[in-house]
Amino acid sequence: MSDNASARLGLPYLAAGQLQKHVTLNEALTRLDALTQTAVVSCSTTTQPAGPEDGALYILPTGASGTDWSGHPAGALMRSEMGGWLPIDAPDGLLVVVLDSHQVLVRRAGEWAPLAAETGEPIEALQNLTRLGVNTEADATNVVAARLNKALWTALETESGGDGDLRFTFNKQGASDVLSLLFQSGWGGRAELGLIGHDDLRLKVSADGGTWRDAFTVDRTTGRLWFAQGATRRETTVLTASGDWTPPAWARWVEAICVGGGGAGGNGEAGAPGTVRFGGGGGGAGGVVSGQWPVNGFSGALTVAVGAGGVSGGAGANSMVSAGGSPLLTGEGGQGGAAGTASSGVGGAGGGGLIRSNAGGDSSASAIAGAGQAQTRPDGPGGGGAGGGVSAANLAFSGGAGGDGALLHVRAAGGLGRTTSGLGGQPSPLSALSCVGGGGGGGGGAASGAGYSGAAGGLYGAGGGGGGAGVTAGGVGGAGAAGVVWLTAIG
Repeated sequence: MSDNASARLGLPYLAAGQLQKHVTLNEALTRLDALTQTAVVSCSTTTQPAGPEDGALYILPTGASGTDWSGHPAGALMRSEMGGWLPIDAPDGLLVVVLDSHQVLVRRAGEWAPLAAETGEPIEALQNLTRLGVNTEADATNVVAARLNKALWTALETESGGDGDLRFTFNKQGASDVLSLLFQSGWGGRAELGLIGHDDLRLKVSADGGTWRDAFTVDRTTGRLWFAQGATRRETTVLTASGDWTPPAWARWVEAICVGGGGAGGNGEAGAPGTVRFGGGGGGAGGVVSGQWPVNGFSGALTVAVGAGGVSGGAGANSMVSAGGSPLLTGEGGQGGAAGTASSGVGGAGGGGLIRSNAGGDSSASAIAGAGQAQTRPDGPGGGGAGGGVSAANLAFSGGAGGDGALLHVRAAGGLGRTTSGLGGQPSPLSALSCVGGGGGGGGGAASGAGYSGAAGGLYGAGGGGGGAGVTAGGVGGAGAAGVVWLTAIG
């Protein structure tokens, strides 16, 4: 221990018999005033202040200038004293509060550093801090503030005295208060998750930070989720041509609806006046089938075949969905209406399914021709109306009306049967809600000349109308509508 000054703070001792003891005592008190509860005005001011307060302390930065400052190294602790400046030797371990930046610095190995920085030694406790800023300044609103790019929290392992868990606990005062995580972009709110104004977990989102929309709420008493905008994702692809279709990556299930092609109406009979002649039968509607499968039940793309509509009294083709060469679903094509003869003109049968689809109408030589069916399969396409016949008395009859498609759902009107050419069946007025059309109307019979033609079925799967009977030629049956396949991805 020095005989002249204290070991740590270097406070000068009074010597025995010393004259002017007050000088030494005042020097010690001045040094003690600087090194006790030390607070410096700044550690970044480079220009020596012109009129500092007595006792003001500064830590000199690199490049400090001024008559008294320029001769001292960076890191020197300088005290203003009676118009001059005194360097104060700062011992290691000295804590300094920097008033202009709210930093706390520690002197270690002759250098100043933020408290606990690069020491490798933990601080046992920092209690009752009123503000904490990390690389930024905390304020009265944000009393804890951090400006950084990454942050890490990790559990204390059992081998280090912990239990391996990491749990954050957040608490609010009452149910009507807010406890949330607010996510911002450009300082504008975009999402908020938490107990927002009540005790149920809630997520809301915003495009502009002003208008907020609820995404979901979890009922705290039941655990049930309520989705304000809906939760299940469904996307429907309408396939009108054959090809492959791959479910999107997010899909978990695939729902399919197959509608087979509609059968064509039969041609009308031709014959001399005084003979009985029948119009062609209406074409049968394509079958409707549906199915649903998990995506993990098959691999790769599904192969889709879309059935064409029948022509010239022919049957419609099947629509089919297959996976790896194995058929999963088949919507049968409707049968074509029979050509009119001297004794009959039978409508074609509807395509098969759990419920057979709507058949085409039968022709008559003594009344208006039969209408295409609509009620046998009320969610299916309509059958085609039959062509009008001609009686032995040369009395011509009107063709039958096409059956309505989806009669009890989104109705697609069947075409009218007429004494002239039949009218075409209509597609669904809401094609996103229904995939079937109305049957084509039958053409009228003719007492002279050629019979009138039947009309085509409406998209999708509807039967064509039968052609009417005539003298020189029978009317041509209308074509059946092509089928369709709806594939809906569900995730």
